[in-house]
Amino acid sequence: MVAAGAALADEVGLAQLTMGLLAQRVGVRSPSLYKHVGGQEDLNRRIATLALNEAADAVDGAVQGYSGGDTLAVAARAFRTFVLQHPGRYAATIGMEPSGSDDPLAIAGQRLFDSFMAVLHGYEIAESDVDHALRTLRSLCHGFATLQAANAFQRSADIDKSFDWLIAFADRGLRAM
Repeated sequence: MVAAGAALADEVGLAQLTMGLLAQRVGVRSPSLYKHVGGQEDLNRRIATLALNEAADAVDGAVQGYSGGDTLAVAARAFRTFVLQHPGRYAATIGMEPSGSDDPLAIAGQRLFDSFMAVLHGYEIAESDVDHALRTLRSLCHGFATLQAANAFQRSADIDKSFDWLIAFADRGLRAM
């Protein structure tokens, strides 16, 4: 049920995803969904958990065998690709707070966090600056990918080249730290 909800969120957008629409998509009556999920909030939470795990898998798979700036490049591209392919499920991750450290959402979020931590191992970043580096990296990747997913880049310049600029910019900044 969660996978069907995530696919539907990617298709119509998370804001338009409703229990009724999901029931219609999977060919059941709305009350039948409650055997699988506790309601809209629970569905969105489960979609967010799925998305964080999938994003972590994408980044983890991409960085294997890479180091330094190459790790940054493949991780950023993998993350961007995930967001572009799954904009609805990725949207579910924004602002969703885990209920505790054992919450599957927290565990999935930690997996993605660990994936980006692996990127930072290629740079000499002081322990006191790691959180700042992670926030910067997340902001750059998230911002670019979500803007692109929303068709917000209206200029004629090649978007892939712009993303390469972003990666090079981040690499230079991380090396300068």
